[in-house]
Amino acid sequence: MLVDGLAVLDYGRSFVRGTAEFNNVRFWVESRTILIEGNQSWEFLQFGSCKSENTFAEKDLFSADNYDFLPILGDDENWLVFRRKNRITEDYRSLKEKIWGAADRKLKPASQVTVLDTFEKIRDATAEGTPLVSRTELTNPESGLRAIIEAPVKTMNIQPEKQQYQIDTGPVCLPDLSKLYAPKVDCLKLAFVAFNAPDFADFVVEQPEAVLEEGVERYQIFHYSKPISLPAKNSLLAVHG
Repeated sequence: MLVDGLAVLDYGRSFVRGTAEFNNVRFWVESRTILIEGNQSWEFLQFGSCKSENTFAEKDLFSADNYDFLPILGDDENWLVFRRKNRITEDYRSLKEKIWGAADRKLKPASQVTVLDTFEKIRDATAEGTPLVSRTELTNPESGLRAIIEAPVKTMNIQPEKQQYQIDTGPVCLPDLSKLYAPKVDCLKLAFVAFNAPDFADFVVEQPEAVLEEGVERYQIFHYSKPISLPAKNSLLAVHG
């Protein structure tokens, strides 16, 4: 089912599989971002985070210097990979091509979707336990680039008396819309998104942050921080079936 000309993913059943002989790895799609320039568009699929492994080893299956591993796939088979260790490292962010062979996309569109365009619809879908998907559209008037960030809503806050809601979900892929990158997947950063109105969205972006002890910087880590607020077009969708 299309909403504003774009099929909504069923995030519980959408995966991408690698076809390389050394590993037919399968990743779960956690969010996606659509980059748009005029009549052209590019889709980026962000996958659920896992831990660094000694894959198919006889023992010691997790690597000793362990880290969070989160990959993002672009339309052109370019990958952006995040390796978040317990310290700042040069390989935190790396660009690769066809790491696991040609990507076999197993994306399942939702068969039935309801646009939640009133507080009552949002409240009732939340209470019923219906899967919710958020969309946030961002625009850069100077570059002419647009992006649609779509993700399953992991946390929904409801205040019945004041008729207020607020989503909090992530990670998602926040693009830099100031220019086109090469490869295009390089425009992305990891972020969490929150909104409670149709016309703006707030983000916290993963970036280096100093850890202080008694006011003195001891070391740096990657952390979601420095909230920013952007004009946006937000929508909420209920996925049925």
